[in-house]
Amino acid sequence: MIAAYSQNGHGKEALDLFRQMQCKNVASDRITFISVLDACASLAALAEGKANHAGIIDKGYETDVVVGNALVNMYGKCGSLDDAGSVFSKMSQRDVVSWNTMIATYAQNGNGRKAFKLFRQMQLTGVKPNNITFISILD
Repeated sequence: MIAAYSQNGHGKEALDLFRQMQCKNVASDRITFISVLDACASLAALAEGKANHAGIIDKGYETDVVVGNALVNMYGKCGSLDDAGSVFSKMSQRDVVSWNTMIATYAQNGNGRKAFKLFRQMQLTGVKPNNITFISILD
């Protein structure tokens, strides 16, 4: 239900439902956290996103590449480039989505040089850019 709210533009309702889950001591899994981070991103709810990041670390999900991508996205959409960059740099595994998310974060926040530098680094690591990469770098 949290994912449905989050994916359909109802971030506030997603977060409200998540808070209800927490009050009832319902365990959160990685999918729940990904959906909550998406809701935080859509609402630019940085404080709530940081609190959930702490929960992710407590549960041991911080090494999951999809969770890492969701964290980078959330921090980027909340305008916290340092936090986005920190999560990205600590990711032990990165896929094309990881790179695209960080490139888009820089580009959308007025850091075209950093976006292009990261694009070059992506190429040097052997990750193949896709259409999203090129759209992000041109943003």
